[in-house]
Amino acid sequence: MLHYIIQVIAFQLFFLIIYDAFLKKETFFNWNRVYLLVTALFSLIIPFIKISSFKHIISQDYVIKLPEIIIGNNNPTEITPIELSPILLNNSTSWSWELLFYFGAIIATLLFIFKLVKLLFLFYRNPKQKVSNFLIISLLKSNMAFSFFNFIFLGDNLSSDEREAILKHEMVHVKEKHTLDLLFFELLRILFWFNPLVYMYQNRMMTLHEFIADDEAVKNHSKKHYYQNLLSQVFETKNITFINPFFKKSLIKKRIIMLQKSKSKQINLFKYALLIPLVFGMLIYTSCIEATNVKKDGVSITKDIDKESPLIKKIKSVKHQIQVQGNLNENEEKGLNLLLKITKGENFDQGLVNQVRDYTSQQADSELVKMISEVFEQIQMQGNVSDEENKELKGLLVLTSEGGFNDPFFADVIKYVDIPFAVIEQPPVFPGCENLSANEQKKCMSKNISMHVNNNFNIKLADSLNLKGKQRINILFKIDNKGDVVDVRSRAGHDGLETEAIRVIKTLPKFKPGEYEGKQVNVLYSLPIIFAVAE
Repeated sequence: MLHYIIQVIAFQLFFLIIYDAFLKKETFFNWNRVYLLVTALFSLIIPFIKISSFKHIISQDYVIKLPEIIIGNNNPTEITPIELSPILLNNSTSWSWELLFYFGAIIATLLFIFKLVKLLFLFYRNPKQKVSNFLIISLLKSNMAFSFFNFIFLGDNLSSDEREAILKHEMVHVKEKHTLDLLFFELLRILFWFNPLVYMYQNRMMTLHEFIADDEAVKNHSKKHYYQNLLSQVFETKNITFINPFFKKSLIKKRIIMLQKSKSKQINLFKYALLIPLVFGMLIYTSCIEATNVKKDGVSITKDIDKESPLIKKIKSVKHQIQVQGNLNENEEKGLNLLLKITKGENFDQGLVNQVRDYTSQQADSELVKMISEVFEQIQMQGNVSDEENKELKGLLVLTSEGGFNDPFFADVIKYVDIPFAVIEQPPVFPGCENLSANEQKKCMSKNISMHVNNNFNIKLADSLNLKGKQRINILFKIDNKGDVVDVRSRAGHDGLETEAIRVIKTLPKFKPGEYEGKQVNVLYSLPIIFAVAE
């Protein structure tokens, strides 16, 4: 929940910066109205959008996909594995924060009801007159003027000329249904009472409404008399945020300035195109950031797991590119060999420095050469390499160096290296399947994992969690170089299913570890589960 709120506030801030910097001074009032409404809505929706094509945390070449398992019925079935789209993880907050949130929402709701009651009091207390589709309420001994839906409130102290001009203005508010805009932001103020940007959104929308109504009203009215109406007296206005007041002292100067302003040129409409890259960037962010729950001192908190340094990202790009293209040309191998020499620190002299400089300054003949050069440049720019970056670098080079798994230099990282499925010599073996052929071992492993999940998964969760239909669970786990199941992660539509899936996978027996070049290595597995809830 906290992670979602932070994203909403951040997105609204970006949208408002674009509005204030590029759009607020333009006379495209209706376009600006649409912009404020759409971006306020987008900021609530975008955090839920996860586009899988934007997300490449783990190359699929590194993962062995087990057949999908269906549980919850009497006939466990194995079918072809499928891809699962990322689902937003449910995060819980502490009770104290929840109570504070609900307390604030209740106060905001009571304030809204109080303002609504004040409005109803004015409606029933004063005389009313039906004019066309509008209902005009004459406010006794008052010079107020405002509208709410089809109700136009006019003070009886206003002169006939003032009433005529104000009525045309307020009729625009009614016809354009401006009250709905303000009520939308009023609802956001209840749900996000702690977010000051919602109040800024509503304030900008209210200002826009006045510009729109002024622009229409002066088409059939003298601007000179209109200005005089705005400036003629010290006006009183009820402090109600979901009405459209005609006389509001803080807006009068802005309204007169905007009335005098020349119409914006049509070419300036292209400013709204700024919304495209902004939304696109937000979608990339929400798709690449995975929020997960971490328990600390009994409290569940949100944690971003996509925190990687620029060097680690570049190293992973090199590793992924090698997996994509398979073979290496002579120039690519030369770059990796230079990277190995730099990492080992062997024969590190001016000659080696010159070789690296020549390599990075050459015209790259492939995408991989370009990526390797970027790794060199990042190392040079940083000046030093952290332990985590060094581990990632050695994890790449152990796979690309001949005899790397037998090189003592890589001994400290072999236990961390995940071996690509495409090159692994011997996958992990389920206990009891050791004496079978390679193909039979894979079938045996799949069958036993399926049986283990079916026998141990608590299907009674369907009742306690009130689940219906088919519930998808995607699990990622690693069988390490000792044969233990580690780093278990799951994703599902309910955190209770995620917890249960992790528990079940962690109870798998000890495997015979996978092997590569005679060394026991880590191997990643993905396991899709369909929990078919009986009707």
